[in-house]
Amino acid sequence: MKYIKLCLAILIASIASPANAQKKIAVKATGIAKFKAPKLQTFLGSYKDSAGISATEATNLIATPLKIYDAKKNEYTVSSYQFLYKKVGVTEDEKTEKTSPITTISSDRFKVSPLPAIWVSTIQQQVKPGEEFFFFDVIAKDAQGRVMYASNLKLTIL
Repeated sequence: MKYIKLCLAILIASIASPANAQKKIAVKATGIAKFKAPKLQTFLGSYKDSAGISATEATNLIATPLKIYDAKKNEYTVSSYQFLYKKVGVTEDEKTEKTSPITTISSDRFKVSPLPAIWVSTIQQQVKPGEEFFFFDVIAKDAQGRVMYASNLKLTIL
């Protein structure tokens, strides 16, 4: 039994060791240095994280570009992001003709900021209290072309 455990330990060590060596060789061969990404904040106007805004302010704010900054106030380029617009609507029961509130969502992935003109104009015409803007999966690039995630941003219309 001792010999079996010893053989298993030697087998596991021999398998793990070349894998680690290959990783080290690959890093040296490609010339990629280790990089610790800074914590990035996503801003829309002066808002970050979660906030409540008026419908009038939301109408103006939706046409502004996203900005990405680190703690040292260095600006990063927006590479892509996903935007979700949670809308409030109503539905009518055909039999009873009663209306009830519902929510629907429109969402897509974008590579430009601000949002495309069709999205901006549609939202500006429809925005009302109880709705939400949610920017998530925000990906930013630094001056060296390194890609990193930034924080999500959720704005609730009051």
